[in-house]
Amino acid sequence: MIKNNLTEGSVLKSLLSLSVPIIATNFLHTAYQLTDTFWVGRLGASAVAAVSISFPVIFFFIAWGGGMTMAGSILVAQYKGKGDQGAVNHIATQTLLFVLAIAVVLSVIGYFFAPHLIEMMGAEPDVYNDAVSYFKISLIGITFLFVYIMFQSLMRGVGKVNIPMFIVLGTVLLNLILDPLFIFGWGSFPAMGVSGAALSSISTQALSAVIGIYLLFRKKGEIRIRWNELKPDFPLIKKMFKLGLPASIEQSSRSILMIIMMFLVVAFGTVVTAAYGIGTRIMGVVIVPAIGLSMATSTLIGQNIGAGKMYRAEKIVKISAAVGFAALSLVGILMFFFAEHLAGFFVPGEPQTIGKSVQFLKLMSFAFGFIAVRQVINGVFRGAGNTITSMVLTLVSSWVLLLPLAYFLSQRTSLAETGIWIAFPIADITATVIAIIWFLKGSWKNKKITEEVKIEEKITEEAIIEEGIN
Repeated sequence: MIKNNLTEGSVLKSLLSLSVPIIATNFLHTAYQLTDTFWVGRLGASAVAAVSISFPVIFFFIAWGGGMTMAGSILVAQYKGKGDQGAVNHIATQTLLFVLAIAVVLSVIGYFFAPHLIEMMGAEPDVYNDAVSYFKISLIGITFLFVYIMFQSLMRGVGKVNIPMFIVLGTVLLNLILDPLFIFGWGSFPAMGVSGAALSSISTQALSAVIGIYLLFRKKGEIRIRWNELKPDFPLIKKMFKLGLPASIEQSSRSILMIIMMFLVVAFGTVVTAAYGIGTRIMGVVIVPAIGLSMATSTLIGQNIGAGKMYRAEKIVKISAAVGFAALSLVGILMFFFAEHLAGFFVPGEPQTIGKSVQFLKLMSFAFGFIAVRQVINGVFRGAGNTITSMVLTLVSSWVLLLPLAYFLSQRTSLAETGIWIAFPIADITATVIAIIWFLKGSWKNKKITEEVKIEEKITEEAIIEEGIN
């Protein structure tokens, strides 16, 4: 039986031991985009708009890989809770094969359809070329990104979150050096503008992917993948696909929403587009603690359900939701008072862009605590393996609430782009109330993933002996 400290002892200690490194890692991931936005902002509002228009389409492709890695993470967490190391290793192997296949297919499709996708976004002439270039280069490196997302998800499933944090820290620091070099050039090194930001990011993502793969193939580690077992287990992959598909739909629906929202935004011009891009990037940083709590909650719920400790799982939910609401409400207060300083950091000397970004951020600050609670509840459903419920809640939030509100308020009233800003907090608070009601029904307790997804014995006698030695 695997020794597991996440299924015993203080719930708060377990939550913090997972969530703090996850939050730090997510902040560092966000630093990729913030670094790009910071340096690209020195090129002007049109350059920022190019990156902003590209990002929702890139995120759509990333969402599919991220959703499928979530299936591996959920299964790994529950089998870790059961103490079945053989199943953990086998699931990790199949997740690697599955994610690699998805990454290659999506990167090829995305690269060749890049001009059409950016044109479909309604990019203005001064933005189009940079947006296409940024998007194409980002798609070339998507395989590296997928591999690292997979590694990070698997390590999170077994409760080892410090290693990914240190890897990302190193690559983000490297990106801080490469970004200005690639964007503005130095000496004989050519300036590449917006394209340089994308090149910098995929270079560091490639490095993190190589490190992750190396760690998964090590003999000593929480997860061990062996070269001789790198062959598809199609029945398991099919089951993982069914578990991961709702998560992919959930994440990709957000990216589609971002694309459609961008259609609404670009109709108001480059200044509003840049303001929206800056506002959503800052918001992305602000809600990182909520996402970290959601991921930590998902792992804890998965492991404790796998260990048969439902009473502890219920306690985890209450503590995580309370911590999230308090922390993000405080962040919302700070955001309200410091919004202008944050926006001005990204586009100095652009008062119109700053003003519109500030308006967006101040309105959103009222919903931050509610967002944290909803993220935690979604983490509960995912950890229990009920990815369909999590997907439905997200679809309701995005497509039933936010999009219709944003369209009506911006297109059918005199509010213009302010209507889009107002729609966000209204939708988020309403969606949180719906999520709480659904959670209180208690249906998440009935999902039995380790009974639905049986892992056949795939480990040879030699591997069993080696596992015992290690």
